[in-house]
Amino acid sequence: MPDCDRPQTCRASRSAGSSACPRPAARNPETAKPAPRNAQAGAGDDSRFAHGPLAVLDADADGRVSAYCVGGLVLDVPADSLPSLVEWTLAEARLGQPRLSGAGRDADPLVVLTRSALERFGLPTELTDEERLAGRLPEGHPAVGRLGRADWKLTRRGFGPWARIYRPAQGSTRSCVQLCIPSWDALDSRHWGDAADLPPAELAQLLGIYASRVMTPRGSTAVTGLELMTALHPPTRASAPDAAGVRHREHNPGSLGTDPVDPAPCEAPDGHPLLADLPRFHQRTAAETLREEAYDWARPLTDAECLRRNLVGIDVNMAFAAGANGLVVGLGAPTRVLRPAFDPKLPGSWLVDLSHVDLSRVKSGKEWVDLDGTLLPSPFTPTGERPEGPAWYATPTVAYAVELGYEVSPVEAYVRYDNGRYLDGWYGRLRDAYVATMADLGVPADASPAEFLTAMDGHRLRDPQLAIAVSAIKATVKGGIGKLRERPRGEGWKPGKPWRALARPTWRPDIRAAVISRTRTNMHRKIVKHAAFTGQYPVAVLSDCAVYAVDGEGPLDFLPYREGKPLPGGWRLGVSPGMVKHEGTQSVLWGEGIREQYDAPELNLARYIKDGTVTGTDNGE
Repeated sequence: MPDCDRPQTCRASRSAGSSACPRPAARNPETAKPAPRNAQAGAGDDSRFAHGPLAVLDADADGRVSAYCVGGLVLDVPADSLPSLVEWTLAEARLGQPRLSGAGRDADPLVVLTRSALERFGLPTELTDEERLAGRLPEGHPAVGRLGRADWKLTRRGFGPWARIYRPAQGSTRSCVQLCIPSWDALDSRHWGDAADLPPAELAQLLGIYASRVMTPRGSTAVTGLELMTALHPPTRASAPDAAGVRHREHNPGSLGTDPVDPAPCEAPDGHPLLADLPRFHQRTAAETLREEAYDWARPLTDAECLRRNLVGIDVNMAFAAGANGLVVGLGAPTRVLRPAFDPKLPGSWLVDLSHVDLSRVKSGKEWVDLDGTLLPSPFTPTGERPEGPAWYATPTVAYAVELGYEVSPVEAYVRYDNGRYLDGWYGRLRDAYVATMADLGVPADASPAEFLTAMDGHRLRDPQLAIAVSAIKATVKGGIGKLRERPRGEGWKPGKPWRALARPTWRPDIRAAVISRTRTNMHRKIVKHAAFTGQYPVAVLSDCAVYAVDGEGPLDFLPYREGKPLPGGWRLGVSPGMVKHEGTQSVLWGEGIREQYDAPELNLARYIKDGTVTGTDNGE
């Protein structure tokens, strides 16, 4: 057994199979599960990060602090104050993760503090109501003062659930540590389940899986989703050596650059400085603002559908990730064009009248098909209602109108000639993370439709921690797209006050709109294919879920598979992004019953199809 180069701080867990240190095994080794495939995040051959991307710190009754790392490794932490903890993390812990792009930077070490560790380092175990509202400790808190006296700084977000402690970089050397504090709600239970209550070793393992497959968390799943875009496409890179052999920073082609760009006026949400001259209380119309949002549409059942037995919901896996795949988006500022010829390859926002598109007769592929247009949602509005006149649309929406066989004549457009497939790498990493984690849960990508449905039944119970990782990965997709148009928070914000997100190059409402536009039209394309082939129409669509009235119990009872092969261009069962899974089945009587109970004939049943529980209604009751 080789000698340990840091015997005073390292205790290798035998449960993880380590031979790095002759010291006894970690305490509570039963809580340290063997590392799943690819769970040793960021170690590789880089000795700087030999102990993985992160550590969860916990203190015992005697005040002894231990750092639980990925794979079962446990380190003794000699630090007795917050500044010394930061110093130890950077000098001895060997935590971090290699960069995801050659032009990027390595991930800073992440230290997670349990309640006992917070007490040990003089921090509150919970924030007060006032501190929670502010999202941080007050600047006069003793812990903040101790960091300042030791020449450590905090970012503008302050000392909150995801605090970053740093000193200004010296050349290419960074000195930065990130803290995650679960008891301050750093791990949102909507996305991380009960992760905050896991024992330290199990929490380290869970976060390590996420770090290895996505990236070391940089904040909420939404923040991490946005940071992943930048990590994969850094704004700058090193130039070729000049005559003196010196390299300089230059723009990295295909990235969003280092400077923020203003949106087109139609892309700016209410309150944006570009709209400061609008009259007070002015309500912008569809001809003034871009409204690309996910579906929220439903209709009453027909008489024939009322005679069916069940309502079956199908849900698109990682729909927004699939919408980002291969999507060409703008990289720079928009250019205004009057009376432009529509170009489906040019990303932008187009003012065009699509009210003439008749869904009763559309092109599906190369053939015209006749449909019952009254049973279909419009692909051009999130409510599914037919547009009444000119409105602003993102490129994928207008391109879909052309695909359906109709001419378009834009009045005006804001287009982006500097463009590219910025989100491809982002999509690929999150797709691989999702598919690999689902495979670990027993849902392989190559399963047949029947095998897939069987594997999905109860898959979350096979390993609750991996199920949490799946939830976090999915939230990273949705949250990352949402962050592209982040709005100011807090009841005290008013137009004219600082809107910090606008200073980011990644504040890009046009990219968000394009992704949602493509996701919605992808959904509609499959609905049309299915209706043209089977005569079946959805009764409700909510974001990525569609509900059909059928006689069967599940998707295989109404999806048109032939010899195991799906309808080309239609719904397809499977685990990959863009494919669908069974969301839930309820009886038609259930659906009609709750609509009657709430006097809401168009209540969106897709919202409640999963388990049948109605916690609120579309009419506000």
